[in-house]
Amino acid sequence: MSKPLERYQKLGLKESLPRIHRYPLACKELSLILRGAYKKIPKNLQSLIFQDTLTAFRLLPEMQTRNAVLAAHLLLQSVEAALPKQKKNAAVTEYKNAMVAHKRRTKARQEENVSGSTQLPQDVLVHIFSFVDMQSLVSVGLVCWLWNIAASENNLWQAQYTTFFGNSDNDAMIKGRQISRLVEDEEGYTLFWREAFKRAYLGSSSKKLKSSRGYCRDCNTIVWLDNMKCSNEHTGLNSENQQIKPVLPSQVVGYLLDDSLSLASSSDSDSDSDGGPFSRLWAYQRPSSKTQ
Repeated sequence: MSKPLERYQKLGLKESLPRIHRYPLACKELSLILRGAYKKIPKNLQSLIFQDTLTAFRLLPEMQTRNAVLAAHLLLQSVEAALPKQKKNAAVTEYKNAMVAHKRRTKARQEENVSGSTQLPQDVLVHIFSFVDMQSLVSVGLVCWLWNIAASENNLWQAQYTTFFGNSDNDAMIKGRQISRLVEDEEGYTLFWREAFKRAYLGSSSKKLKSSRGYCRDCNTIVWLDNMKCSNEHTGLNSENQQIKPVLPSQVVGYLLDDSLSLASSSDSDSDSDGGPFSRLWAYQRPSSKTQ
């Protein structure tokens, strides 16, 4: 049986914090670990988790989404509940400094946008976004209006639909909609494939579709998932044959403490199974033509 320190390092939280689409979930897992495991683990692991918590706060100014701010605040609450006084004071100070820096950077970005800063052409943005996974595509769509428009490009979501739900040409309902008419918003943007993905994704009962974490039997640990597949490289193994079980943040604590993972006890009603940050992409409204 592996030790808690080894299992924690394999979770890859420190490496995931700088990534904008993983930052909120990494903060949530750190928060749950602080509340549920901090006092039960060895001191060397306590020290490592404390350092990762400070790192999370220091990286906050780089994050541009409200979801990241909420995740950092959740982590702060766990810090105040679980850490001893000296470490708690240090972490709270780090959080306060990070929030000040975050507000300054947010204001600077807003002023930069108002002044008419140079933006990449839409076709260039769409080309760049064609190389990212679904979680990243959702995240970049939250940065600003121009990125949201590019991230809503029909071809990008058709590719995502095919990745998650198979060959779209075989879907009779979709073929019918394609023949009849496309879904458009008030500004005339084609939204069909994004809306088709939304319906299929939110209507799916599979936790695997709605999880950013999974237990990979080949890696023998909890891993990050990219488009439902283990993000680690597997030499000589077809990605379609990977054995992945979805994992909820609440299960990470039990795995860390005693190397157990009660996959059967996970529930679709968990807060992570409602679409999480992914559902926010289609909640965005288009800017009116008057403001463009």
